[in-house]
Amino acid sequence: MSSDEVPEGAESLSTGEGSRLRIRLRTAIESHMSTQPALRTVRAQRVLVGVITVTLLALALRLSALGGRIFHWDEGRVGYWILRYHETGIHTYRPIVHGPFIPVVDRWLFEIVPITDATARFPVALVGGLLPLAALLLRDRLRDIEVVSLAILLAVNPLLIYYSRFMRNDVLVAAFAFIALGAVIRGLDTGQLRYGFAAATALALAFTTKENALLYPLCYIGAAVIIIDWRLIRATARNQSRTRILHQWQTRIYTALTEHGTTPRRSIARVGCTLIGSAVLFGGIFAFFYSPRPDLWQALANPAQLPDVLRAGTIGAVEKFIDLWATGDRQDHAYLPYFHDLAETLVYGAPALLSFGFLGIIANRYGVIADRRRSLIIFATYWAVASLLGYPLATDIQAPWVAVHVAVPLAIPAAVGLSFVIESARDAVVQTNTDTITAGLAILVVLAAAGGVAGANATYFNSASADDKQVLQWAQPENDLKSAMMTTGAIAASNTGTDVLFVGTTPPSASNTDFYVQNESSAATAPPGGPAWHSRLPLPWYLERSNATVASTDPDAELETALSDPPPVVITKGHDQDAVSAILHGYTAAEYDFRLWGETVVIFIHDETRASLADPSSSTYSSPSQSSASSLSAQPRLIAPDTSG
Repeated sequence: MSSDEVPEGAESLSTGEGSRLRIRLRTAIESHMSTQPALRTVRAQRVLVGVITVTLLALALRLSALGGRIFHWDEGRVGYWILRYHETGIHTYRPIVHGPFIPVVDRWLFEIVPITDATARFPVALVGGLLPLAALLLRDRLRDIEVVSLAILLAVNPLLIYYSRFMRNDVLVAAFAFIALGAVIRGLDTGQLRYGFAAATALALAFTTKENALLYPLCYIGAAVIIIDWRLIRATARNQSRTRILHQWQTRIYTALTEHGTTPRRSIARVGCTLIGSAVLFGGIFAFFYSPRPDLWQALANPAQLPDVLRAGTIGAVEKFIDLWATGDRQDHAYLPYFHDLAETLVYGAPALLSFGFLGIIANRYGVIADRRRSLIIFATYWAVASLLGYPLATDIQAPWVAVHVAVPLAIPAAVGLSFVIESARDAVVQTNTDTITAGLAILVVLAAAGGVAGANATYFNSASADDKQVLQWAQPENDLKSAMMTTGAIAASNTGTDVLFVGTTPPSASNTDFYVQNESSAATAPPGGPAWHSRLPLPWYLERSNATVASTDPDAELETALSDPPPVVITKGHDQDAVSAILHGYTAAEYDFRLWGETVVIFIHDETRASLADPSSSTYSSPSQSSASSLSAQPRLIAPDTSG
């Protein structure tokens, strides 16, 4: 019997009963196929082709126009320090910018490819695009269609797409931790010890990306404990002896440990060696990434230095983490606003995933698809709920990327829900008396998920819209600012002397200083010039890439004196635009949204210098103050930013 055939009379059942019966029949047939070598091969190839196809789609969604959006504030901060590392070869772990994975990998990448927004984001996009392949690790716990559905959800979820195209660690830590869990499950299902090394590698990489990697094993352990307790409670409800249940588990564990060698002792020894080897592999990867540079390379040439370097890359890194994240006050905030922000992001950014997830949880709990509750679905449900409730406590800012850590575990029960919708729609269509309502609703739900993908990509290029604040983090400049920075870079490549002048300022109704850095060379060492330097982000990423010479004015200085000899590019905050325009002549000014709302930046570019960029006969340009007086007679022209995109 093929998986599409149903017994005679099944069509006469009600729609719900018929759909459940057909799904269960297909599940039984798949289970039978898995015991037949030839059929199992066909089934595996079919699933493999489906998952690979979905993965190629995921890669295309993430790599297409990857550099099309201007860097976010946080991308600019990390990107600047990667450029400094690339230039000086000096890098140490700083917990405030999270793990060293991106700096180390991007630094290698910048040795072989041009330094662009796209290449900086490439490692995150690649890992995020390959994540759907991890669904194959769960193929013995999920039905064929559920494996492919899981891959689809990991590929097209708008949150995962957006933050896979973003140079942050959240997709990386979620992907590596998910792969580590999948490798452990696959090892348990197949009895093959080599998956232990894969799990150790993936988990170690997760720990090199972001400190919240620690929460993933805690969630796994907590979910496992809950499932064990749930099974014991069920056994008691069936009047079964807990002692007997525990004895059965003990027997299963002993059998699993003794099936890897010719004798129980050799088998257990092999398992022990695998555990030790996995621990060493984990420690080696961790120490390699966290060890300071160039100290690590110097220690390889002089082994006497190696103990100190390894200590800095292990114990020292842990101490830094504890000092900032574990014992600090960065999580000292009200719980409910952070929980509301996380829930709102999920509702706006992953509505289809939430719907499918809820449906999958219900279907698994009440046996709609299988005759028994599956532990993997329950495990993922507890994991997702723990993340939803726990991250408002663990995070230090209200940021939508936190929702990634809920979306990934929720994808597992959502795969069950999506497969149920697809199978129900198919059954409704092929019935003699077609249930068009059921089929139509199912198709609409699937199309809604697809629409989220289109919305995520549209948002990617319109990321300064305040209307999208539920999904996007507020420190995102508008995209038109990027073209101004490209022009600035071209000017810096040909100009002599100072290229860019930041006008230091004190914002209205505030006491902090923006843009002014007394010693610009301080940006070459941590911390980079203090809060005023950070107020420039993400512009330092673009200015450093173009090797621009940067200066700034003291907010307490007379503005007319500070701007008496301006360079070709002057940058100021929006509230200082009129004052600066009254002083600068021969400049064109353009105002851009510097954050999602409430903050703008104005870039003044000298007209003659901009025009001379198109003159191939001129290779260097002097500062505007050295130009003829006639070239400075034009009045400034204010150009409103183009927000139509």
